[in-house]
Amino acid sequence: MKQPFERVVDEHGDTVLRVCRAIVGVHDAEDAWSETFLAALRAYPDLPEDANVQAWLVTIAHRKAIDITRARRRHAVVTDDLPERPSTIGVPGSIDHELWDAVKALPPKQRRAVAYHHFAGLPYAAIAEIVGGTPAAIRRAASDGIRALRAALSAPTSKE
Repeated sequence: MKQPFERVVDEHGDTVLRVCRAIVGVHDAEDAWSETFLAALRAYPDLPEDANVQAWLVTIAHRKAIDITRARRRHAVVTDDLPERPSTIGVPGSIDHELWDAVKALPPKQRRAVAYHHFAGLPYAAIAEIVGGTPAAIRRAASDGIRALRAALSAPTSKE
């Protein structure tokens, strides 16, 4: 018997939010998260009982991230005044800006492989089905991404 959708949100909500942050950035992550769960709510009655719910949700989040990225390219944001510093309102764990900036700097394939494997816990085969390619290529992209993150986060900063 399938669990109620509210339990699905409770169980997988944090994972989907981490994936969204890694793929579209902190500012668009909540929109991607909301769009993901709205789409999932509509499709949940048709989801087979033996389906991997987390992989299904990450697949939806992946597609919503692509939609948001495409929409962002269509609309230029024009402003005369820049904020003095970015807001941290509503950003749990906002002390990890250095990590999120390093994740954001990864090439798209590495960023997705790291997010889906290390943040969502999906196996490489499931990630290969979502983003395309082979499990070995996804494993390599995740490995390269983690190596790049270690290098970026262990590099001395100008403050040190």
